[in-house]
Amino acid sequence: MKSQTICIYLLLIFLSVAQYSFAQQEPVIASAQPKAENKTVVTIAPETPAATTAEETPEEKEEEEPKLTFSGSLDTYFHTSFGSESDAPGTSFANLPGFGLGMVNLIGSYAGPKAGFTADLVFGPRGRDAVFGDTYTKQGIINQMFVFYKISDAVTINMGQFNTFLGYEVISPTVNFHYSTSYMFSWGPFNHTGIRADFNLKKGLVAKLAIMNPTDIVEFNAVDTYTLGGQIGYTNEKGGIWFNFLAGDQDGNLSHTDPNDDGYSEGMTLQGDITTGWNLTNSFYLGLNTTYRTVSKGQTFEGDDVVDVNESSKGFMGVALYPKLTFSETFALGLRAEYFKVTNDYITPIGLNEDGDGGVVDLTLTANYKVGGLTIIPEFRIDSTSEDSYQKKDSDAYSKTLSTFTLAAVYKF
Repeated sequence: MKSQTICIYLLLIFLSVAQYSFAQQEPVIASAQPKAENKTVVTIAPETPAATTAEETPEEKEEEEPKLTFSGSLDTYFHTSFGSESDAPGTSFANLPGFGLGMVNLIGSYAGPKAGFTADLVFGPRGRDAVFGDTYTKQGIINQMFVFYKISDAVTINMGQFNTFLGYEVISPTVNFHYSTSYMFSWGPFNHTGIRADFNLKKGLVAKLAIMNPTDIVEFNAVDTYTLGGQIGYTNEKGGIWFNFLAGDQDGNLSHTDPNDDGYSEGMTLQGDITTGWNLTNSFYLGLNTTYRTVSKGQTFEGDDVVDVNESSKGFMGVALYPKLTFSETFALGLRAEYFKVTNDYITPIGLNEDGDGGVVDLTLTANYKVGGLTIIPEFRIDSTSEDSYQKKDSDAYSKTLSTFTLAAVYKF
């Protein structure tokens, strides 16, 4: 009851301030352009999918002189669940009860006429979760670190660690409209290390092609396999659409001579992803993300032999809509409506049936209220699963529904 009372107080404070501010504002036209990542933007623009802003891209800016820039953000939040011992759904970030910390994000970028770099550091719980795949040295603070070389106006080569270009949502809370994240984002790739070619084709066409370490193995390749990734997209003044893919063995083949082999290896991973978003009117924006990942049968030891596991393929799929209504320069409302399904025990963010299958619907209603570089984000979320997944309050019983409230404060500089 204490956490619910605090939640109500915080919401009343927010609504009082927002109502006063909203009464002072005139409606404005929502910009169709992505937010510039190196400066504070007050106007509430459409969502900018990961397909276009998963990493800072100074190579896309034409600079007359070399320029070194610094930017970043910090975020903190309050979070509670209602009638449940479970604190949060099985997604990334904003998942601890009470008042909590997000992360401090510090970004330095140098953009010369032909070459440059981005160094993106993260500190705090959200940052640690973002680089969880750093299994081997556990540096835990590098979100992105890559250099670029601009071969021509149409082709740029990037090398290093960069955020994924798959999906709609991203790690940085300054780019996402919602503070909590989707199942597709949370269980899809976060980071890659490799070499990537970006193609700026004519008439709004863009593309990427990359050779990378396995997903989220960022500092060096410990399993001696590589992943291929790519994208083709189209953009105009109203929005854009991006088709993304990922293919590769994520943990290597089994070998008797490798002491790290523990007796099981997954098969080939294939993932396809579509991300799109459009301004349908001056104030109404609609985004969509859908993804499908399948992993083929793996390998195991049978005596002295390496054999295929007798199992079906496994994976997940999902689809989400992101409608958003902008009322003024400072206030907007948005919804995330997502369906996510797991097959054959691939992952366990929710309860699964005896066949290892399960599904969940995530409905997240979020407001954004902006004051200069500060964005206040109250958010109500309901997760409803196909199987019992959440422990009830003061009970050993489980429920299919989890209701949560989050109030976040994000400052971008």
